[in-house]
Amino acid sequence: MLIAFIRYSFSDKIFSIFVSKTILNQAMFPGYIRHINSLIVILYPRVLKFEFSWKKLLVGFLSLALFTKASSQQVQIDTTVTNQKDVIDVILKVFKISPTKSDSTRQNKKVQFSLVPTGGASPGGGAAIVTALNAAFYTGPVSSTSLSTITFSPWFSFDGKLVFPIRQLIWFPNNKFLSKGDTRFMIYPQETWGLGGKNEKEKNIILDYNYVRVYQSLLKELGKNVFLGAGYTLDYHYGLSVSEDSTHFAKIPFYDYKDQLLNSTISSGPVLNFLIDTRRNAINPEGGFYFSTDYRFNLDELGSTDDWQSVYIDMRKYFSFSKKQKNLLAFWTYYWGVVNGKVPYLDLPSIGWDYLNHSGRGFQQSRYRGKHLLYFETEYRRDISKNGLWGFVIFSNLHTTSEYLTDRFVYWHPAAGFGVRLKFNKISKTNISLDFGFSKDFFGIDLALGEIF
Repeated sequence: MLIAFIRYSFSDKIFSIFVSKTILNQAMFPGYIRHINSLIVILYPRVLKFEFSWKKLLVGFLSLALFTKASSQQVQIDTTVTNQKDVIDVILKVFKISPTKSDSTRQNKKVQFSLVPTGGASPGGGAAIVTALNAAFYTGPVSSTSLSTITFSPWFSFDGKLVFPIRQLIWFPNNKFLSKGDTRFMIYPQETWGLGGKNEKEKNIILDYNYVRVYQSLLKELGKNVFLGAGYTLDYHYGLSVSEDSTHFAKIPFYDYKDQLLNSTISSGPVLNFLIDTRRNAINPEGGFYFSTDYRFNLDELGSTDDWQSVYIDMRKYFSFSKKQKNLLAFWTYYWGVVNGKVPYLDLPSIGWDYLNHSGRGFQQSRYRGKHLLYFETEYRRDISKNGLWGFVIFSNLHTTSEYLTDRFVYWHPAAGFGVRLKFNKISKTNISLDFGFSKDFFGIDLALGEIF
């Protein structure tokens, strides 16, 4: 058996090497069946052993990247791709396969698979194994349809943690409709420091809990790049308990959540979605503008623990300074706030818990939490090599959470860092992202698939 992982003792980030789609059906483990019950029965018809070799991994990888059959419309040939290089080209060169012939074959495939390392946070430390697969494809003409993506990236750790997420962003032909969703099951211990923006790093506890998320929305095009839609959201936290040393419990500012912290909670209800998106590739934007607003209604009639409403406003802008190479400046800001009602503690806005869990590089996930969160980030992206294989980024971010008793933004938390980019798939423009972020009391490493925003 081959198990490859890296453990970093100076942070809670866990990084793992991924295995191919050919062994996804062998990746379930008997010890987790008692936790996921029917979910596993639906998704995996049987429990198999997790075994592979580098030979199997390479064969599976090449079969996904090069020989996937597509029955729908073919992708238009892009002659500029031949001047670019990616990890697949490097592997093909080892096997002495013609790059020109390979480029033509790959571009004719409707679905572009990326099989690369990504990162996961495991509070309290520990080693993890992750299996991740990203599929990028067009459902209609490339000239009028944005790139769709489906990401499947389950991971587990040896001390009992499990994250099982499936995300989709599917653009219908000519962008007439957009289906977006995030469905996940998690057995997830989470460090928490209470509420507000002035909490001591050493004073925290670890909450063990199970989490089910279902976010699904369908949006319709109103005008060019403008969409309106609705959907359903569910956040279900259960099986909560305090693990490790809980001596700091009484000193942590939980306020009126202290007596309810271990209660199971459900937040269930409709969501209204508004979107403006001029980007053509969300995996690696080359320019454009993004603005979205999601307004949630959580209703006790639909099973919610309490009635409450929230709003999430997300805006991004990309400025490109070259048409030949990546030379781009990107800005990202979002506001996440409670409008009214009593929100369950784990559903309150918290750094690192944006929709894709990408914000706050340089901070531990959940480091700050409150009724309102305001976030800013800037990143400069540049190619190092002329063929686009290597690149780098420099970034900084700033955020604040409201104080629980006053709802005011008082304390601001900056972070900064840099990263390396390695082009994995030049057809879908998918990068492997390795970032180093630091703040006043934390240093972390993030390894991910695609750009952070």
